[in-house]
Amino acid sequence: MAGIYIHVPYCKQACHYCNFYFSTSLRSKNDFISALLKEISLQATYLSGEKIDTIYFGGGTPSLLSGQEVQQVLDHLRTTFPVSATAEVTLEANPDDLVPAKLEELKLAGINRLSIGIQSFFEEDLLWMNRAHTASQSVACIENAQKAGFYNLTIDLIYGTPGLSDANWEANVRHAIAMNIPHLSCYALTVEPRTALDHFVKAKSVRDVDPEQQARQFLLLMDWMADAGYEHYEISNFAKPGWRSKHNSSYWQGKKYLGLGPSAHSFNGESRQWNASNNTMYIQMLEKGHLPYEKEVLSPVNRLNEYIMTSLRTMEGLDIDHVTSFFSTEAAEKILQLSQTFINAANMKREGNRLQLTRKGKLLADGIAAELFF
Repeated sequence: MAGIYIHVPYCKQACHYCNFYFSTSLRSKNDFISALLKEISLQATYLSGEKIDTIYFGGGTPSLLSGQEVQQVLDHLRTTFPVSATAEVTLEANPDDLVPAKLEELKLAGINRLSIGIQSFFEEDLLWMNRAHTASQSVACIENAQKAGFYNLTIDLIYGTPGLSDANWEANVRHAIAMNIPHLSCYALTVEPRTALDHFVKAKSVRDVDPEQQARQFLLLMDWMADAGYEHYEISNFAKPGWRSKHNSSYWQGKKYLGLGPSAHSFNGESRQWNASNNTMYIQMLEKGHLPYEKEVLSPVNRLNEYIMTSLRTMEGLDIDHVTSFFSTEAAEKILQLSQTFINAANMKREGNRLQLTRKGKLLADGIAAELFF
């Protein structure tokens, strides 16, 4: 099974912290849809005929597309690729877009899962982030989605922002749990280069993030979600049993996926490629029948390091038998040897032939993975 990702590069306004590729001008949207349909046709053989189990509209803000545009894209995908009849089809959405009429459009178009960018249920947080929606819309859109029959929901929440108290962070999480949302993605605020937030921090007009606050709020989050019966199945993701994101799980499991749209990445098991992060260039190249991507062939070491990074982020952890089978016995032995330091420090544990991060180790996930790299 493989996945397809569609990057929709448009937003109403720029959130201060965001470094994803997007444009706040919608003038090229019609041309983008035409170019996207051409790219789908040109990439028909990329996944070698594997059945498509997940489709994901990301961005940007995919909910800026009309239901008709979403259906047009999905119809073309289904005629070009062998899409499973039970495929998970996710669309990222901003709360202010999810009015009842729009939700009905999306459901009729074939969307069966929504990823909603709530970020916070507090007005002051949304204003600080420069989000386009209000706190009341954060609540209303979830209620509207559930009334429309969207039960497979995930929301994003952000913690570790300057000024976010532990009490308000708990209120955000408790609100999500109380609304019976089966999946949460929770991210520590990061100050990405060349974002508005980066500029504000450098100008000292806003405080920088506090690593101790972020670590504390992450530890609290793990406790609250465990008490509520959610699986902490990936560092930033929590799901009730049976409600994991199939699409994101396929990334962490190293499955193939095709990325469509400006800045989208693809992976076919042997190489990685990425499209131009420029709407005009993307559209113009596809109008001429050319695919706008660069490509990197991954060495065995690249693939092993990627496996180490992604597997350690999941609750199942790193499978030593997998390393032996797909890479080498020597690689497996070296990983076991290097991991002993982290086991001794109680940052990692070994369960059979799997290495898993402990609660404390999850605070250091990227650093631990880097120490195991080849």
